[in-house]
Amino acid sequence: MDMILKTTALCKSFKGQMAVNNVSLNIQRNSIYGLLGPNGAGKSTILKMITGILRPTSGAIEFDGHPWSRADLENIGALIEMPPLYENLSAYENLKARTLALGLPESRIKQVLGIVQLENTGKKRAGHFSLGMKQRLGIALALLSQPKLLILDEPTNGLDPIGIQDLRELIRSFPQKGITVILSSHILSEVEQIADHIGIISAGHLGYENEIHKNHDLESIFMDVVGAHRERGEK
Repeated sequence: MDMILKTTALCKSFKGQMAVNNVSLNIQRNSIYGLLGPNGAGKSTILKMITGILRPTSGAIEFDGHPWSRADLENIGALIEMPPLYENLSAYENLKARTLALGLPESRIKQVLGIVQLENTGKKRAGHFSLGMKQRLGIALALLSQPKLLILDEPTNGLDPIGIQDLRELIRSFPQKGITVILSSHILSEVEQIADHIGIISAGHLGYENEIHKNHDLESIFMDVVGAHRERGEK
């Protein structure tokens, strides 16, 4: 198996409280990995450690066959929480600001606008975009540096059904472009429709990890994992 990212016994505690507890993920190259769990399960904390926003309390992260270092962030794009947009600038101008900050060629702007289908937004300011368009612009910003790994934290939150469908099709196109995706969600059906592999997180623990098969009853597996850790927490 060709793994682009592995975590080994990854832990993160805040003031003695374990938010992430011995999580070992295996992310296959050029696939979509769905990180599923209830709100507050620890998904965002895991993603923030992979993107260098938080430092692990213990454990290890391996990226592209070597121990993770801050230099690897050049190959990791991320959209965590709301897209960091300048609302008074157009899509092109937002991307131009980022290319200047990162020292990237301006030619990348048209390329990523095409990928996320925002090339016809002209001078319209980002503040006037729909939520779905803002999410796609956020993904465009994350794609500018041509990352090998793209991390999306609850990307369909708040979108209408058409926005969700558009974003789902966009995300499904990434593995063919050589981009591995880690997608977090608390919605089982969303992960089922989009991901190749799934990891189920509950109360900071990884309770299940496998390839998604049509004959697997993921709802039962999900409820078993969540229920087991809920019981453990109540004892």
